[in-house]
Amino acid sequence: MLEPGTRLFEEERPARTFWLVEGGAVRLDMHVPGGHAATVETLGPGELVGWSRLFPPYRWHLSGRAVGTVRAVEFDAGAVRAECERDPDFGRAITLACAQVIAGRLQASRLRLLDLYGPHRSANDDPAEG
Repeated sequence: MLEPGTRLFEEERPARTFWLVEGGAVRLDMHVPGGHAATVETLGPGELVGWSRLFPPYRWHLSGRAVGTVRAVEFDAGAVRAECERDPDFGRAITLACAQVIAGRLQASRLRLLDLYGPHRSANDDPAEG
């Protein structure tokens, strides 16, 4: 159980654990030079927090904080990586599951960028009329 406001990890620090959220939410944010931390995404039940632990140099790309009380299963990243090396089928399954998470988050980020910076046309606009 993680108390509200608990910092799970910090950007650029070693990624030694990861979590599967069972209840509550974890807010991912990143440092903005000269400003405050910008929220990138909020993850809830059933979501994986911490794919950074899978790829060298095993450092967090973002920071994470518990939003409210969070129930999560915590995994030791080194032990999971060792098991992936020992059992290639397990390693492949873990890698594919993480790749699906990464692909989904990349797509969500693209959509957020389009919302922020994309052309704002209605469905009835004719692109030829520009």
